[in-house]
Formats: sequence, structure tokens, C-alpha cells
Amino acid sequence: MKYLENLSNNPWYNLAFEEYCFKNLPQDEDYVILWINSPAIIVGKNQNTIEEINQEYVREHDIKIVRRITGGGAVYHDLGNLNFSIITTVSGEVRIDFGKINIPMLKSLENLGINAELSGRNDLTLEGKKFSGIAQSVWKNRVLNHGTILFDTDLTVLSSALNVKKDKIESKGVKSVKSRVTNIRPYLTQDLNLLTFKDLLLKNMFALEGLDPTEYILSDKQKEEINRLYKEKYNTWDWNYGESPQFDYKNYKRYPFGSIDVRLGIKNGVIQDAKVYGDFFGTEDVSLLQDKLKGSRYDRVAMEELLQDETLNKYFGDISNVEFLDLLFE
Repeated sequence: MKYLENLSNNPWYNLAFEEYCFKNLPQDEDYVILWINSPAIIVGKNQNTIEEINQEYVREHDIKIVRRITGGGAVYHDLGNLNFSIITTVSGEVRIDFGKINIPMLKSLENLGINAELSGRNDLTLEGKKFSGIAQSVWKNRVLNHGTILFDTDLTVLSSALNVKKDKIESKGVKSVKSRVTNIRPYLTQDLNLLTFKDLLLKNMFALEGLDPTEYILSDKQKEEINRLYKEKYNTWDWNYGESPQFDYKNYKRYPFGSIDVRLGIKNGVIQDAKVYGDFFGTEDVSLLQDKLKGSRYDRVAMEELLQDETLNKYFGDISNVEFLDLLFE
């Protein structure tokens, strides 16, 4: 077993780093990566990104959005959260199994005073509260087992960033399950900062195997490939939003001039169908606006650009572009 050092806090780069190592490193070794992201929401492979995030809050607080290659629900990362990736080679029939791979993690945490247990399908809990969500992916005869450890995360931001108005979205994507969560720092036998905790956890994981930590050093060519994956996949709207399952969005609001009821059909992150109803009066047929919305990315910045020269008063009455955008995205 070897570990890889990744000191980046860029969530898009870090997910690219992880996928590259999972699929391309020599298979005669197992690997461990411990890494930290700046504020980000990491959505599961099969999830509808829009359905999982509080768009307004995420935008205002500059929280990055990244899709991962494993299933499961959305999780929040920040600089108080430690992520772990365990890459193993298996023989015979390969299946998703959260038990065996996570035993070293549980025992390593126990050595630091954290008496955790694997709860339900894929959670690590402490006194009944979740501090780690785990996901897995299988590729050929390799298994990626990765998860979060809430060490000293801002739990207020976590709950706000993932607080979504579900009644406005109908989707076939996999929904996240809300759980009671906790940080583990207060439970440690000695007060540690995150970087010290990270170092001790790594040493404990290797000690359980009777080994001293040994680093796998990436070549310049491998680093170039990681950067390419970062730029061409993880730092793109197409991957983080466009891979979302088909869903419908609806919203209704009353204004002084009348009511507006908007319905959008969205596939691969692009508006396929748009209908606007209401008891408003306008000088232009609203079907012209509907046609303009079709084919646009369901993304607030893209929509702002689309409508920046549009006079919405002619369709509805006294409404600003910002108010209409709020109707489409709140």
C-alpha cells in the first residue's frame, strides 16, 4: 500500500486527481489519498444537480459544484472536512461492499478516540450521528472507496447549501437522504487541528498493515494527464450540470400586475420545453419568450446573458429581469 500526497484545495482538480489515480495507477499496489476541498458540494453520479443544491445560497457564497463518478447522495465539503480515497485491486467477482474496505478506517479512527460504526448501508456514525458518507465505484478489477470525515465543518453552511425547495422540481434522479450529522473534533482524546489529524490517521492506516507510510510519486506526464482531465471534464458545465437526469421545474408567483406560472422541461441541463401561464396582460405574445428559453442551459448566468437585452415588460407588465430570473431559479 502507498499513499499519494495531494495538497490542492481545488475541488474540480481533486476529483480529477482521484479518478486518474483510480483508473491509471499500477494495479500491483493499493493506494490511499487524504485530501481537503475548499467549500464545494459534491453530487452523486446519478443525481440531478439542480435538485440537490440551494442555488441562491451556493451562488452568494461561492460554493463550487462538482459531480463525482460514484453513486449516492450529495455531500458538502469545506476546509474543515477531510476526504479519504482508498483504491484497491480485487480478484473474482467485483461488487459494491462497504464493510471490508472500511474496517481499517474504523480501526484507525478508534486509535484516535473515535468509536465509530458502519451504520446502514454506507454511513459512519458516532453516537447515532453521521460524520461520514461513503461511496464506491467499480472499474475493471479496481474498487474506489471514498468518503468524507466531518472534522470541524461549518454545519450551518452545510444545512443551508443543501436545503432545496423540493416541491418545485420533479426528477428521476437519486435523492439525497437527510441525516443528523456531527463533527468529530470534540470527541478526540486530544485536541488536534485538521492537518495533524490527517497525518495521524494516515500513519494509523499504514500501521494496521504493519507498514510505514510510503509515498507514490506521480510523474510529470501523469500530472499533465490529471490537469487535462480537470480542464476537459471536471471543470465543465457539461459534466457538473449537463449530466443531470431529465427533470421538470415549476414555480408560481403573484405580482402587482398579475400572476406568472412557469413550467420548464429540462434534459441534460438544457431547457427542452418552456411554458409560461398566468393572468398578466402584455403587448407581445409570451410564446416568443417561451421559444427563446428553449435550447438554453438551465443555468442562471447563461439565462442572464440570454435575457440581458430582453424587455420583459412587454410580455408581463412591470417586472425586472432579476425578478423573472428569481422565478426561474428560486
